[in-house]
Amino acid sequence: MRQFIASTASRLLQMLHTIEWLGPLTVRVVFGYFWLETGIAKVQNLEGFTMRFMGWGIPYPAFSAGLSAWTELLGGLLLMLGLFTRLVCVPMLINMAVAVTLVVSSNLMGLDDYVEADEVVYSLIFFWLLIAGPGKASLDTLLARMLGIRTAA
Repeated sequence: MRQFIASTASRLLQMLHTIEWLGPLTVRVVFGYFWLETGIAKVQNLEGFTMRFMGWGIPYPAFSAGLSAWTELLGGLLLMLGLFTRLVCVPMLINMAVAVTLVVSSNLMGLDDYVEADEVVYSLIFFWLLIAGPGKASLDTLLARMLGIRTAA
C-alpha cells in the first residue's frame, strides 16, 4: 500500500511538473487583463480620474492621474503578453505603493486591514512576478531564447 501511494504521488508530481508553466501564464493573463481593463477605463475618463486625484490630495493630479492610468493600461497589456514582465512590475509596484500610502492607508487601522487591502494583495502578486518572472509561456522567454540568454525556466 505504501509503495502504491508513493508511486501515485510520484506520477502526480511528474504530471504537475509538466504543466507548471500554466500557473504563471494564468496569473499573468488574468491579472494583466484586470489592469488593462482598469487602465482603459481610467484613460477614457481621465478628467474624472484626475478629480479623484485632486480629492485625495495627490500632487500634480492631472499628470499623476495620466501616468497612473497609462501605467495600468500598458502594464496590464505587457503582463498579459509576458513581455518585459519583471521590468513592468516596478512601475506597477510604485503605483500600488502610492495608492496604499496616499489613498488607502487612511482607512486602515491595523495589520488585518493592511493584509486584507486589495492594493497590498496586488503588490504581492507584482512582487512575485518580479522575483519569479513570467514563466515559460511568455514572450520574455521566447526573446531570451532568440537572443541566446540562458534562463532558469
